[in-house]
Amino acid sequence: MSLSKEQQQASISQWESLAPHIEDHIKELNETLKFNTFIAGTSKASDADLKVFKSIFSLAKSTLIKDISSNRHILRWIDLLQNTIEGLTDSKLIIDLNTELNREIKEKPKKKESTANVEDSKKKNVEESSSAKKQSQPPKGKPTDPEAIAKAKAEKEAKKAAKAKLREQQEAAEKAAQVPPNPSLIDLRVGFIEKAIKHPDADSLYVSTIQMGDEDGKPRTVCSGLVKHFSLEEMQQRYVIVVANLKPVTMRGIKSCAMVLCAASPEGKVEFVNPPTGSKAGDKIFFEGFDGTPEKVLNPKKKIWEAVQPSWTTTSDFVVVYKQDGKPDAKLVNKNGEICKCTTIANAEVR
Repeated sequence: MSLSKEQQQASISQWESLAPHIEDHIKELNETLKFNTFIAGTSKASDADLKVFKSIFSLAKSTLIKDISSNRHILRWIDLLQNTIEGLTDSKLIIDLNTELNREIKEKPKKKESTANVEDSKKKNVEESSSAKKQSQPPKGKPTDPEAIAKAKAEKEAKKAAKAKLREQQEAAEKAAQVPPNPSLIDLRVGFIEKAIKHPDADSLYVSTIQMGDEDGKPRTVCSGLVKHFSLEEMQQRYVIVVANLKPVTMRGIKSCAMVLCAASPEGKVEFVNPPTGSKAGDKIFFEGFDGTPEKVLNPKKKIWEAVQPSWTTTSDFVVVYKQDGKPDAKLVNKNGEICKCTTIANAEVR
């Protein structure tokens, strides 16, 4: 499989971020190596190959080696690396290359039955279903024996309870829908950019791997149109504020699962919104007075983001605030009340 240098670099970055959690991506790795000598389609081992090798080697010795047929491509790759790269591992994995493996073949589609046979089969199934239904139906009329009466009463009560629960859920949903859009519904967090590269198929986009403190411990992939505003070096190893519950979108072939929050001047100058000093990935950020539970994923049909974001701006001293009619501005803070601000842009649009 021939990949461009940009595609190879994107693949290297992706596998480097997956290396710490490689046990969740065994099938994906095996399929990738089915068509490539090395992970990213390069002509020689890359940093991604070395990082994934170190993460998977112990798992290969304890588990993968027991099923050579299913993991044949990973084991072939491990055998190649351990025998061509000096000092990669202290003890090599012993692989019996003479093991007879099952052939990887696709199941041939079954021949279609003739139209006549299909029709006969359908007719037979309908007749059998009708006969079984008649046999399973109880005699018409109200039950008379105590056991049948008790069963019928229990079924009636169960249906009544189910309807009551459904009605309660509908009322709760309607009540929730009446809550006007407000900043507490937006999931704002501190994020840490572990690595950023240029999008292989979009000149204006960076592709960043950002740790956001998710429960699974995995970073997210985020595409940002910031190429003309920040150098690639400025995108590395830094803390930012992220909007974590926008609906994921695919941007030129790469799925983006969040958005980096920035301040922009009317003249087009753009700066990051900086989290408080000492922040860590996953720290909750919110506007004063709106420390509620955010939506898991914002529903685009409700237009919550579109209703709330236009009121986000910066003050003369660059503090990010939420403006409200007839009320004081609500500052963007963490749980300790420490403020978030950009560096030099006053009266900015924040998004």
